[in-house]
Amino acid sequence: MADPSKRSFSETDEEIMGATYRALREHGYADLTIKRIAEEYGKSTAAVHYHYDTKDDLLAAFLDFILDQFVETVHEVETTDPEQRLELLLDKLLVDLEDHHDLLVAMLEMRSQAPYKEAFGERFQQNDEYIRYMLQTVIDHGIKEGVFADVDAEHVARALMTIVDGARTRASVLDDPDSLATARRTAEEYVDAVLLTED
Repeated sequence: MADPSKRSFSETDEEIMGATYRALREHGYADLTIKRIAEEYGKSTAAVHYHYDTKDDLLAAFLDFILDQFVETVHEVETTDPEQRLELLLDKLLVDLEDHHDLLVAMLEMRSQAPYKEAFGERFQQNDEYIRYMLQTVIDHGIKEGVFADVDAEHVARALMTIVDGARTRASVLDDPDSLATARRTAEEYVDAVLLTED
């Protein structure tokens, strides 16, 4: 699987995405309006509508933007060591989210709309597939290098995603401040038990 097809975001688009991020954190998905995004943007609703016809169009673009940002962040990781790369990837998926509880809640609200809004569903599906692909690629690399045990890399990637998704849901729904840290430790224990070869 190649990188997700990237939409080109202009400087204006990025400013609107930043405003959307702030508005989502402040108001959540249910109370999000173009007016509130425009207030964060510092311009009129007409200025936002000039670029995005509807709130759903804007939020679909926002999901694209979030995935692009995540992919860019991961690609900036310089190490090629499979074990270190997997650790850093799991940090990005869990540890780095600890300061973004409001956004986690808003994203869960948006995810709950995925069965009813095709554009949301497609993007969450793409996000999930790409992250699993990245995890599987790192694991496959580690197997080839003899760093990881010869396991079913796809299964391990799916198991790690289950840990990540469960932690994000608990952090959002139950307001459990320790769930992400617990999941990061659990993921490390799982990696140690399943992937790491004995010396």
